[in-house]
Amino acid sequence: MAKSLDHHTALIYAMVTVSAVDRVMTDAELARIGEIVSNLPIFADYDQDELVKTAETCGELLGEDGGLEHVLGLIQEGLPKKLRETAYAVALEVAAADLRVRPEEARFIDMLRDNLDLDRLTAVAIERGIRARNTVL
Repeated sequence: MAKSLDHHTALIYAMVTVSAVDRVMTDAELARIGEIVSNLPIFADYDQDELVKTAETCGELLGEDGGLEHVLGLIQEGLPKKLRETAYAVALEVAAADLRVRPEEARFIDMLRDNLDLDRLTAVAIERGIRARNTVL
């Protein structure tokens, strides 16, 4: 049985999973993950040299039978309640990075929202904020 994830790893798993769920991790998505880890205050004490290793481990877990459900459980278990909204927001940021949310990404986002037990109003507010941040002409 795998040990619990720390909050940094759980947040990274949320971002990597939304990027990988459609089997295409775009450069824009990978760059956004790097930007988030470099700039968000929650990652101030995170060793960024671990990012690639963490992402690879997540990818390996996703490739196993039942991997998606397993990773969702690890994310939920590794996050304190006060970081669940943050996990949802960073996953949405990565999904929006290439300015197109694919159906597989949308389904994962729904699964993540439900798994993190976010109420619909909170989720819609986060979604609207991410949409506003990523709108282009």
